[in-house]
Amino acid sequence: MPHSTLIEDKSVSSPPVPGAFDGIEKSAEIAVENQHLGGERPSLVGLTRPLLADKLKEIGVPEREIRMRASQLWHWIYHRGAQDFDVMLNVSKTMRTTLAEHFTLARPEIVSEQISIDGTRKWLIRMPSHGKHDRGAEIETVYIPESSRGTLCISSQVGCTLTCSFCHTGTQKLVRNLTTAEIIAQLIIARDQLGDWPGMTRSVSGITPNAERAVSNIVLMGMGEPLFNFDNVRDAMGIASDGEGLSISRRRITLSTSGVVPMIPRAGEEIGSMLAISLHAVRDDLRNELVPINKKYPIADLLDACRAYPGVSNARRITFEYVMLDGVNDSLADARELVRLLKGIPAKINLIPFNPWPGSKYTCSDWGRIEQFSDVVFNAGYASPVRTPRGRDILAACGQLKSETEKLRARTRLMLDSGIGAEGVYAFRRRLSSYRPCVNRSLSAKAPIMPAKQ
Repeated sequence: MPHSTLIEDKSVSSPPVPGAFDGIEKSAEIAVENQHLGGERPSLVGLTRPLLADKLKEIGVPEREIRMRASQLWHWIYHRGAQDFDVMLNVSKTMRTTLAEHFTLARPEIVSEQISIDGTRKWLIRMPSHGKHDRGAEIETVYIPESSRGTLCISSQVGCTLTCSFCHTGTQKLVRNLTTAEIIAQLIIARDQLGDWPGMTRSVSGITPNAERAVSNIVLMGMGEPLFNFDNVRDAMGIASDGEGLSISRRRITLSTSGVVPMIPRAGEEIGSMLAISLHAVRDDLRNELVPINKKYPIADLLDACRAYPGVSNARRITFEYVMLDGVNDSLADARELVRLLKGIPAKINLIPFNPWPGSKYTCSDWGRIEQFSDVVFNAGYASPVRTPRGRDILAACGQLKSETEKLRARTRLMLDSGIGAEGVYAFRRRLSSYRPCVNRSLSAKAPIMPAKQ
């Protein structure tokens, strides 16, 4: 099969969302038409059940067998973590040969793995090329082990639609949305690397929890705004939560949004995950600066959407994330106003010490102030845990993720693919060269960069 076609993306999301505002939302530079990973022989990894069935139809599997064959593939790909068709012993040898002639079970490439002194791991993952001048979009995925559970922080976009001023990813261009397969592949890669499939030996490098599963929880808190890539995120979480495959409970999946208010009801109805809100301020004027989408969907509208979130209850509380910025949003008056705003919403408040990154204008509140802020919230009856910074030494902590994809701009690749010569892209390359030092600094972590496992 030919490579996927790259097209200019005229919208930021597959669902109908109002047009972008300058300084609030960035439009994606490209969109990928095909959902599968790979090129001439596409990978079946990351496909939904209907797409698996479609692929079987394409190679001539009789209609009466498609449902059975799709179920067999689903089990081997998502329950057993198969990387070769030959291990599928309940599939006939003839069928295994036919599958191998047309498809693969390839994963995206792991460019590097960094392991923090606290056990946090960060993988730089390169997606398959979607064009002659596309070396493959790169994203970062983070694994955070604890004693009794392991949380995988997944990215939903290459870059981010939004421009939150305290977030490193927000300074990156929005290259494109990740496909369903690319989102779920992050979970599959993590389980590969950690030895987290049935019958595999658990990884001895780094730290893994003393639990049945190395990856027990998913948070959509990596690169990107999940609700601006709604359809692909929904379908990927459907694969992740399917009881016959990866089988991660929807109550162990948390979707974090900066406040795309029109999409929040759909998230509750169609994804059914736990919800986290990147709030970070209690006044519209300040949140307009920290989280500019607030100019479009102010705090009052956002909190109304939270009150109406399907399934919200004391057993399914909404998490409100609040980054602690010294002298910006950390006064005790801010803490009291936060309590007032959240009245009537089953909630917990997650206080996040600001994680520095190169070029940021903010600093973290001191621990004394964070504790005082937490006490105000706790005494009002809300759980107010302070998130322990994890992976700071490898720039894997909250708000620090940023990939190397911009080394070759997506729009430059589009121009080259269209036959425009070097003169036509000179201005873009000059802008790229002025940006590159910032990217290099973002990846110059203290911890060693380990080569990808072969």
